[in-house]
Amino acid sequence: MTTNLQSVHFDADKKLIDFANEKVNKLSNLYEGLINCEIILRLDKSSSNDNKVAEIKLLAKGHELFSKKQSLSFEESIDLACDALKTQIKKYKEKMLEKQ
Repeated sequence: MTTNLQSVHFDADKKLIDFANEKVNKLSNLYEGLINCEIILRLDKSSSNDNKVAEIKLLAKGHELFSKKQSLSFEESIDLACDALKTQIKKYKEKMLEKQ
């Protein structure tokens, strides 16, 4: 699975990039049909502290999975988005098994 990471309105350090890649690679262990992953990290222009947004889009065979989460830190946002994607992958796999 190929992974593309973009950081909008800031420069992501290597530690954050490695963290994001590690979390997404764990998702690929759940389902072998994942082809591509796009991660977008950005700072929201809100006045509150929870302005770190992580958007993760996974391309699977014939399907697209997406999650967008916002929290106090990028790591927490990535964690929340990956948890949501785990649920989506499980549901997608169940649907695929029902079709067979």
